[in-house]
Amino acid sequence: MANRRTEDHVTAGRDTKQAILDAAVQLFVSKGFEQTSLREIADAVGITKPSLYYHFSSKLELLVAVINPLLDDLRALADEVEAMAAPDAEGRRTVLRTYIRAMIRHRDAGEMMVRNAVAIVNAVADQYPVIVDANKALRNWLAGPEPTPVRLLRASAAMEILTVALISNEVAPEAGDDVVESTLLEAAIAALQPDVR
Repeated sequence: MANRRTEDHVTAGRDTKQAILDAAVQLFVSKGFEQTSLREIADAVGITKPSLYYHFSSKLELLVAVINPLLDDLRALADEVEAMAAPDAEGRRTVLRTYIRAMIRHRDAGEMMVRNAVAIVNAVADQYPVIVDANKALRNWLAGPEPTPVRLLRASAAMEILTVALISNEVAPEAGDDVVESTLLEAAIAALQPDVR
């Protein structure tokens, strides 16, 4: 049986650790990271605070566990593109599709990061360079060899377009993942195209 989320309660089910992560994200988004207590997270899951400590020793450790899967995907994609040849149209589409699918897959964690950016950067400052370095590697690859300032700006714009997926539930709550992916992917590809005036 899968874990079920309701507005006020996350059912632990078979995977208490995942239920804790789900509740933490839900509360970090709605209340803010700094304003959420471990007791509130434990209450949302229906466990005691000592039970929560069995899985996570601190709120910071819990935060890192929430954001690490997204960071791992970004790192993996950055490592992959650094080993790839210069991009062509299909290569760019493939990399952008992989990127947006990571954004969609980790949308809850990403939304939490967007809404709590300052608190999260302060809490996990050692992780911040991972995001910056991964984004830089992806941007530089998308811009191609010996990029001009215009190509670098277009590559940055394309990546920013894809991050809209992180807030897509708020922007377009009725849009399914397929609509989010196809719409933002086409917009990102268009941003990479040379100006056709």
